[in-house]
Parts: sequence; structure tokens; C-alpha cells
Amino acid sequence: MSSSHQRGATDRARTRRSELIALGRELFADTSYDALSVDDIAHQAGIAKGLIYYYFKSKRGYYLAVIEDSVAELFDRAAGERELPRAERVHRTIDGCLCYAQHHQAAFRTIVTGGVGFDTQVQSIRDAVREELIATIAEGAYGRREIPLLARLALLGWLSSAEQIILDWLAGQRPDREAVCALLVRLLQATLRTIAEFEPACPEPPAPDPAAVPVPVTAPV
Repeated sequence: MSSSHQRGATDRARTRRSELIALGRELFADTSYDALSVDDIAHQAGIAKGLIYYYFKSKRGYYLAVIEDSVAELFDRAAGERELPRAERVHRTIDGCLCYAQHHQAAFRTIVTGGVGFDTQVQSIRDAVREELIATIAEGAYGRREIPLLARLALLGWLSSAEQIILDWLAGQRPDREAVCALLVRLLQATLRTIAEFEPACPEPPAPDPAAVPVPVTAPV
């Protein structure tokens, strides 16, 4: 087989794998992991189930690939626009997470809760998500990803509460996303202010420009 044919076959394989992952995100959004069989997935994809095993080895491998793809999108949203001022980037990070959770509720719940039961690989993915989000917040707040342990613990506490707030908010999505984002930003500002009291190496960053990042005075109901 010529190199051009090999590249073509590789590109087709990547495309098919990406299509199956996109389908998986839709399927697992509406149906639990245990309720979906490989036969169900293959039927929805219009393929022989052997292709699922070919690309992902098992249903669990397929599920993990779907979660990892969801995590990659969450990271992209959280990273935001790096050319923005640091304070605005923190706001964009939080709003990006909220936007992702709003439009990918099942994936967000899986990422935050670790999935059904205790799966060490899913838990590992969850831990990696938390570390990356903490590093992203730290970079936006302090201009660096590495921070003292006490500062990391404080940000982890804020993130844990933020996850629970978002999970509860998803049930009815009231108040609106902008109000919840404003609440989480204010809570984060309080956390950063507390960190500054304990860690001189982590001074409190300037607040976002109100003109650039509008914060509602009262939350809509």
C-alpha cells in the first residue's frame, strides 16, 4: 500500500473514531452506562459491533474515550482567551465551565461525580480535571500555575463548592447563568482575598473591570 493510501486510511479511521465518540456523547447524555450495550451502540451508529471493539477494545474503553473527549472540550472552554487581562480570564474560566455544564449536563455530572460506582480510571480523570481547573484559575489570578499548598487547598475548597452549586443549578437552571457566574466569581474573589492573608506570595489580584464583566446587582428569579 502506498503512503498516500495509508494516510487516507488513517484519516478515515480518525474520522470514524471521532464520529463514534460524538455519538457516544449523545447516547450517554440520555442513557446510563449500564443501560447501553455494545449492540445498542452499534445499532445507533449503523455499524457492526466489531468496530467498537476495534477502535476502543471494550464498552468501558469507549466510555472512557467519550469522557476524555468531554474533558478536552471542558479544558478548552476553561482556558479562555489567554490575551485577556488576568481578572477577565478568571471570569471567562468560570463562565466557560458553566456554559459547558449547561449544554453537556450528563458529561459534566460524570466528570464531577466520577461516574457510576467507583471506577479508578474515571476517578483519575476527575482528579486530573480538578488539578487542571485549579491551575487554570491560579494562572488567571497570579500569572502562574504553581502555587503554595495552602493556596491550592483554598482553591480546591472553592472548586468543590462551585461543583455542587453548578450541579444543583442544573436541575432547574434558575437563576440564569449570568447570575450564577457572578455568584461564583464573588465567592472566588473572597477565597483569593483569604489566600492573600495567609500567603504573601499570592497577593489578591485586581477585581475585574465592571464595564468589561457586568455583574447583576440582584439575581433574576
